[in-house]
Amino acid sequence: MTSVRASRGFTLIELLTALLILSLLALMSYRGLGAVLDARAHVGREAETWRRVAAFYARFEQDVKLAAPRPARSASGTAPAWVGRLGTAPGPRLEFSRFAFAEGADRARRVAYGLNERQEIELWLWPGVDMPADAVPARYAVLSGVAKFDLEYLDADLAWIGAWPARPRDVAIPRAVRLYVVLTSGEELVRIFALTL
Repeated sequence: MTSVRASRGFTLIELLTALLILSLLALMSYRGLGAVLDARAHVGREAETWRRVAAFYARFEQDVKLAAPRPARSASGTAPAWVGRLGTAPGPRLEFSRFAFAEGADRARRVAYGLNERQEIELWLWPGVDMPADAVPARYAVLSGVAKFDLEYLDADLAWIGAWPARPRDVAIPRAVRLYVVLTSGEELVRIFALTL
């Protein structure tokens, strides 16, 4: 009787148990793979967000380091070399004159930064430093997903102020600018940029 039983193979219960174990292993593997793919997609989105933030800060830093103490002439008069508006004022938050990035590749021009209604920080570029009556700036979104965009300026007394120029005795450009950005995802970013006087 023993020799007959050894040649029969697996019983139905043993096969069902093996199938159940294999099914559980397959389900755990599928869930693990799904978690890995979700984590990879999340890391990719975060990396893209921080790449865009780094590119914005690099552009902003390059612009403010080239700030020129030259007022801008327009049809309505002369605008100061550096204009920092409070958040409630219409138009861009910051507007200034800057030198060219590189000889032959760019030219001196008027630059502005502001937060639009689509929660994007916009870069405004005029064709030159002076602004004729018909001059319209080109506007580019340089950072999206921004809930708050604030600027402060370091004056000659080493005090941070919210608007520039605040007093008639203020020089053409501040000593430094503090940039405060809050992303829609909740991250708060603060950077300070020293300016060349």
